[in-house]
Amino acid sequence: MTQNPIPYADRRFDALLFDMDGTLLTSIESAERVWSRWLTHHGFDPVEILPRIHGVQTLETIRRLDIPGIDPQQEADWIAREELADLDGVRAIEGAAEFVARLPHDGWAIVTSATRPLAEARLAAAGLVPPPLFITAEDIARGKPAPDCYIAAARRLGVAVTQCLVFEDAPAGIASGRSAGAEVVVITATHTHPLTTEYPHIRDYRGLTAAHTDGGLMLQVRTAI
Repeated sequence: MTQNPIPYADRRFDALLFDMDGTLLTSIESAERVWSRWLTHHGFDPVEILPRIHGVQTLETIRRLDIPGIDPQQEADWIAREELADLDGVRAIEGAAEFVARLPHDGWAIVTSATRPLAEARLAAAGLVPPPLFITAEDIARGKPAPDCYIAAARRLGVAVTQCLVFEDAPAGIASGRSAGAEVVVITATHTHPLTTEYPHIRDYRGLTAAHTDGGLMLQVRTAI
């Protein structure tokens, strides 16, 4: 059984849109090892900066740090290569593999701030099936918290974003889903502190399924077989 009441139990959705890192899988150990090395090299305290990196495109984070004399794209490329080489500790959120494996092929997408090569590598490391549709950093000019990525995913699936349910874990992603006009459910498996939000939350996907009905997808408790 899930550890919280089923969110949106009386609502049908045309599609489910998932963030990846922190939502379907955890890559915190890998990402923070790489970012800590990079931040230390540039004179930053990782303890101060690391909480800001999650859910945001690498290039955008680097630009916000406003480091004189660097090429942000070159630095982002270095971080991407290091993250690809360090997949230790990447694993699926509990129940996520079973949950997405049962979704209809045309009913879901992954919408991530990661690059496509990194997203594919992390999914493989976590043992998760690839989505029918990927929206990655290369596809969107404005990353989260802008709504563009979720709007684009819904459009490519041929549904209205207002009829989609977004699964997120980080403030930037939650804001992106909200701005797009979608409903949001917050996954808290990787949270170390409570996150204040107006949206319902569940820890993980254990005991959860999405039933495919005539009116769309409904979140339900999975019945053991």
